[in-house]
Amino acid sequence: MTNPRALAEFAKIGFINMMAFRLRYYTGIVTYFINVTVYYFIWRAVFDADPTFASLRFEEMLTYVSLGWVIRSIYFNNIDVQLSQDILEGKITAALLKPVDLQASIVARAAGEALFRLLMLALPAALLLFAVYPLLPPAGPIALVLFVAAVTGSILLVAAINFIVGAFAVKMKSILGLLRAKFYLMDLLSGLIVPITLYPPPLRELSEWLPFQHIAYTPLMIYLGKSSGGQAWQALGITYLWVFLLLGAGWLFWRWMMRGITIHGG
Repeated sequence: MTNPRALAEFAKIGFINMMAFRLRYYTGIVTYFINVTVYYFIWRAVFDADPTFASLRFEEMLTYVSLGWVIRSIYFNNIDVQLSQDILEGKITAALLKPVDLQASIVARAAGEALFRLLMLALPAALLLFAVYPLLPPAGPIALVLFVAAVTGSILLVAAINFIVGAFAVKMKSILGLLRAKFYLMDLLSGLIVPITLYPPPLRELSEWLPFQHIAYTPLMIYLGKSSGGQAWQALGITYLWVFLLLGAGWLFWRWMMRGITIHGG
């Protein structure tokens, strides 16, 4: 088992590495504000035309969309892209020589990046959005605690999924098409764009059997109080069950891929 102190160092490295791109996150605050502004006018027009359009009120829908983009800024990472590049360029050999589990070190680094994104992008963006738009506070103290736990699960879920996708580079060499498919599939089935309750029944039923809805939909429903009590705890338990299963699957998948790995470059 990897030493927790070593994982903490990898998380620290992930945090420090992101500081080199901090200007990008200053502009990212503006970008997220523009995205939410567009959604504001779209949903304002929809609810003005039909106030009974969804099971959410306008303020709830606006809060859902706004916080969805905010938490996306936290859980987003490029594990898959970086891992595939390291494999293709031969840099992965240096990581394999370290006495640390590769998957654990990469996930820890993603956690450090998530902390940086929280401080430099998510919190400033959230403060700006709350100051400008009529966003709702969490449904209560318990909802806030469960929301934080759910977002933490989102970070781990995305890291686990991206590690598996990046590992495909061992056999596929180029995973550009896979990356694009994952990107659109994750945004769609996570409920980031619109709540999953608005999807057609077949798509809703499909999402219930996949981990993606626990990336955005579950935390946001908990925040709004639409998922509370036993339902919220159950959703949180399923989230971390998926984290456990996907991390385990990634660990096994990487070892299977390593049987025939060919290193190019350095």
